[in-house]
Parts: sequence; structure tokens; C-alpha cells
Amino acid sequence: MRRSALALSGGLTVALALRAGGVRADDAPPLSPDTQIDIAPEPPEGKVHPPTNLDEPPPVRPRRRGLVLESSLGALGFVGDFRHVAPTASWFHGLLGYEINPWLMLLGEGELAYTDTSESVDESHVSAFPIWGFGGGARATFHASERVAVFVQGNVGALGADVPHGTLAVYGFRTAESLNPSYGARLGLEWYQIDRHMALSLQAGVRYADGFAKFLASSDVPMLWDAAACLRYTF
Repeated sequence: MRRSALALSGGLTVALALRAGGVRADDAPPLSPDTQIDIAPEPPEGKVHPPTNLDEPPPVRPRRRGLVLESSLGALGFVGDFRHVAPTASWFHGLLGYEINPWLMLLGEGELAYTDTSESVDESHVSAFPIWGFGGGARATFHASERVAVFVQGNVGALGADVPHGTLAVYGFRTAESLNPSYGARLGLEWYQIDRHMALSLQAGVRYADGFAKFLASSDVPMLWDAAACLRYTF
């Protein structure tokens, strides 16, 4: 009885399939009561889809490219005779740029540093003062991998100390009391985060700052250096 029920069920299934394909059930060959219908537990060969490995991370999304905001915290030091007046300064630097393609960015920047005259006078006569500046330039970036890159940057701008008139003139640095041209270059290493907007970097630079040359000292080289850790965000 059970075998007959299975055979009847199988016959109805075949009949419905033939009707759906445009073949009438009357034209289909009859099934004998002893016909055995097997249902394969596995899919046919050639149609097996490999299982998805859920342990693998999703593909990395493309890095953002566009408007870049970068902030830096580090140190600003002096190479020429000005180092005998002021110690290494704490340095804050901000940059706003635009990546016109994956490797070139045009930028504008501003900076602020704090130091004093403790290298030239005793503690009771020390004068603290800020150094500030602004400028612009271009940065070329070269990727070593998807998340690591190095960059080279060139910039021009102006730099000066914000002090009362005559504060630095007594040490021979009268021109440092006002903004004067500066020219420099910077080298950096960038580490892009999983968040495609964020990156961390370390960078260092040197520059020639006309205003920090000692007055009437032709042998003085008014060079400055800076080093900083940076946080970058791409909108």
C-alpha cells in the first residue's frame, strides 16, 4: 500500500512537470506500480557552489580622495646662531589640502610655535614668545602598499616671531621680529587606518628662514628643522 502511494505521488509530480513544459500528461509514458523514484541528497556535479568563508574579512573599501585636513604636534628647532638664543620650541601645525589625483596634493598650511630666550640670559630675564607662519605647497605621495605610503613635500611661506619691538634685536635678530620668506621641504611616512577617512603619519622637515639670520653675520645659516606626529582626515 505504501509503495503504491509513493508511485502515485511520483506519477502526479511527473505529470505536473510535463504539463508545465507544454507536454500533455496523456502523452507521457505510464509509470508501472513498481517504479522507484530516487531523490538525490546532493546537487548535481558542476553546479556545486563553494561555501563562503565567514572568517575572511570583507574586501578593503577604496581610500577616500579629496579634501584633506591634517593636524600635527611636534618640535621646531634652530640650526644657525638663533639656537644660542632660543631652545627647541613646541610646534603646532595645521594643513588643508586637496588631492587632485591619487599621488599629488596641493595644500595651504599654518603653524604656531612657543619658545623663549633662556639660551642667552639667566632665568630672571627670560622672555617667552610665539613664532608663527603660513604658506603653501605641494605633496607627492608614493604607496608602498594599500595602507603604507611615503610622501615628499615642498613648501614656501613666511615665518616670524611675535614679540615687542626690540626684544630680539638686542641679540642680533632684528628681522626675526617680522614675517620674512621661508622655503622648505618635508619627508613623511603615512599609515592608513581601516577607516578609509583616517591616517596617521610621522614627518620631518627643514627650511631656510631669511628672518632668522643674525644681523651682520654673513656666516650664519638661518636653517630650522621640525619633526611631528600627525593625524589626517580625508572628507
